[in-house]
Amino acid sequence: MAFTIRQLQFFIAVAEQGTVSGAAQNLSISQSSVTEAIKELENDLGVELFERHPRGLNITHKGHQFLRHATKILADVSDARRSFSGEQAVAGGRLQLGVTSLVAGYVLSDLLSRYRRAYPGVEVSAIEDNGDYLEHLLIGGKLDIAVMVTSNLRDRTALQSEILEVSAYRLWLPLGHSLAGADIIGIGDIAGEPLIMLTVDEIEENTGKLLTAIGAKPHVAFRTRSVEAVRSLVATGAGVALLPDLVYRPWSLEGDRIESRDVSGSLPVVQVGVVWRRGSGLPQAARDFIGLAQSQRTVRQRP
Repeated sequence: MAFTIRQLQFFIAVAEQGTVSGAAQNLSISQSSVTEAIKELENDLGVELFERHPRGLNITHKGHQFLRHATKILADVSDARRSFSGEQAVAGGRLQLGVTSLVAGYVLSDLLSRYRRAYPGVEVSAIEDNGDYLEHLLIGGKLDIAVMVTSNLRDRTALQSEILEVSAYRLWLPLGHSLAGADIIGIGDIAGEPLIMLTVDEIEENTGKLLTAIGAKPHVAFRTRSVEAVRSLVATGAGVALLPDLVYRPWSLEGDRIESRDVSGSLPVVQVGVVWRRGSGLPQAARDFIGLAQSQRTVRQRP
C-alpha cells in the first residue's frame, strides 16, 4: 500500500511535536488516528521512523532523512495546486532578498526553491547578513523583503513582519549524558555544564540572560557561528548547547547521535518571519514571495 498525503502530514506533525499527543492536539484529531497512520507509514517504508520512549518519540536517522522528503512532497503538492488555481506567475521582475545566518539553511532554502519553481521569470538577488544590517537595508529601500529572526526586531515602527515559524529553545546533549535520563531538567542543572555557544542572531544573548537570571556565569567552552560545529562538539562530549529546536538535527556530520531535551522554566522562543518596510509599495515579486511563504506555513499546519 502506497503512503498517503495525510500520513505524511501526520508524520511531520509528530516529528515537530515530539509526541503523538502533541501532534494530535495540533491537528485536532485523535491520538489513535495519528498512531495508526505512523505505523502504516513505517510498514509501507519498511523502516522505523521513531524511537519510542516514556517521554515521547525521538526521530531516527532514517526518519530524519524521510522528513526532508515528506516536507518536499507536501510543498510540491501545494505548488501543483497553485499552478491550476491561476496563481502561477508568468511575468518577470526582480526580488531583492535578505536573510540572517540562523535561518538561511533551515527556512530559506526550501522556501526559495519553491519560489523559483513557481516564478521562474523573477530574478532573485539575495544577501546574508546580521539582523541589524538587514533592517537598515529594508528601511533604506535597498531590500524588498528579508527572511529573518523577528523576535528581536529592532525598528517595529518602520517594519512590518509576518511570522512563519516559532521555535522553542531546547537542550542539546551527547548520547549517554547524565542529564539525558532526568525526568525534569532546570536551568540550574545546566549552569555548571560547559556550553557550546552559537554566536549568530540573538542566540548568545538569550543564553547568557537565562543563566544570569539564576545568578550563574556561563561556562563557555567554545564559541562558533557554525551550527554544524555545535553539533559535532556536542556529539563528541565537548559540552552542551541551548538552541532553538528549529536547527536541531539528531546526527552530527560524523554520524554521532545528539539528544534533545526540554528545559523547565521560562525559556525564550525564536520567531522566524518575513519582514518588509511598512507602508512601502512592494513590487509584485515581493508580494508573491510573501504569499508563497504564508502558504508554506499553512501546509505545515493543515490537518
